[in-house]
Amino acid sequence: MRNILIILSIFICSVLKTFGQDHIYSQFYNSPLYLNPALNGQFEGDFRINMIYRNQWSSISGPLDYYSLSADINVPQFGGGFGVIASRSSEGTAYLNQTNLSGIYAYSVEFGNSGTLSFGLQGGFTNRSIDYEKLLFYDQLNEQGIILGGVTGASPPIYNNKYYFDASTGINVVIGNFMIGGAGHHLNTPNESFTGTTSSLPIRLTGYMSYRLSLDYYDNEDSPYLTPSIMYQNQSNNKSISAGFQIKKRGVNAGLWYRGQSSQKDAVVFSLIFDIFSKRDYYDKVRMGLSHDATTSKLGYGNTSGTTEVAFVYETSFPNSSTFGNTKSSHNGVKCYNFY
Repeated sequence: MRNILIILSIFICSVLKTFGQDHIYSQFYNSPLYLNPALNGQFEGDFRINMIYRNQWSSISGPLDYYSLSADINVPQFGGGFGVIASRSSEGTAYLNQTNLSGIYAYSVEFGNSGTLSFGLQGGFTNRSIDYEKLLFYDQLNEQGIILGGVTGASPPIYNNKYYFDASTGINVVIGNFMIGGAGHHLNTPNESFTGTTSSLPIRLTGYMSYRLSLDYYDNEDSPYLTPSIMYQNQSNNKSISAGFQIKKRGVNAGLWYRGQSSQKDAVVFSLIFDIFSKRDYYDKVRMGLSHDATTSKLGYGNTSGTTEVAFVYETSFPNSSTFGNTKSSHNGVKCYNFY
C-alpha cells in the first residue's frame, strides 16, 4: 500500500507540473500585454484597459477559468509607455490557483512614416496554491467508488502556497501593412514546486505575424480590410499554432481561426468583435469581443462543450494631450492597432 501511495503521489506531482503550462487566449489580439510586453502602449490614444475571461471545456468536472486585466498608458516623454497586468487561473477540482501581478515598460522607435519598432520589459510576482484536501488518493477509494469520510495515509507535500519572481521581454515591428513580433516569458525559469524539490517553469516563446489587406481601392479608415495572421507558441514540449483571419468593416470584426496543439488538431475558433462606441472629435473607444472554440481534438465537442471567451477594451485620450483631437500624432504612428 505504501508503494502504491508513493506512486500516486508522484503521479499527482507530475500532473501539477503539467498544469504549469501557460494557458492560451483565442482572442490573443484582445489581450496584447499577455501576448507580448512590447505591445504595451501600442494603441491609438493615451490610456487603455483590457479585460478578458476564458472558460475552457465547461462540461468537464473542475473549473478551467482564466482571467487577465491590464492597463497601460502612453508617456511620450519616456519614449513609450508604462503598464500593469494581473492574470489569474483556476484549474481542476483541487482548485490549482495561480495569480500574477506584473509591471511593464515598453520603448518605441518610429522610422519613416510607416514603421514602428518596440521593445518591452516585464517583471512581477506570481502566487501558486492548491487545496490538497480536495485531492483523492488510492486508499480513499473502493470497488463502490469514493469512501465517505475516508482519510488517506499519504503524506501531504510540504507546501500548498508558492511565491516567485517572473520576468519577460518582447519585441514588435510594424512596417507598412505588415507586423511581426515575438516574446519570451518566464525567462528566469522560476521554481514553482510544491514539494520542496526543483520544478522549473519552462520558458514560453511566442511568435506571430499579421498582414493588413485593404478590400477597398481608396483604403480609408472606413474601408473593409482582411487581416490574415499566424501565432506560434512553444513551452517545453507543448507547441501551439493558431492561424486564421479577421475581416473588419467599420466597427464590426469577424474572425475564423484554426488551432493545433503539438501536431494534433485542437479547435476551430469563431470570433465577433464590436467597436460599440467611438468618438472622432477626440479619441474614445469601447470594444467588446466574443469567441467560441469548437473542440476538434479526441476529447470531442460533445464531451467538452467547447471554450468561450469574452473580452472588453477601453481606450481614451486625455484633454490637452498630443493625441487629443489628433489620433495620428507623432508618437502614435503605424502601430499594432491597425491589425485588429
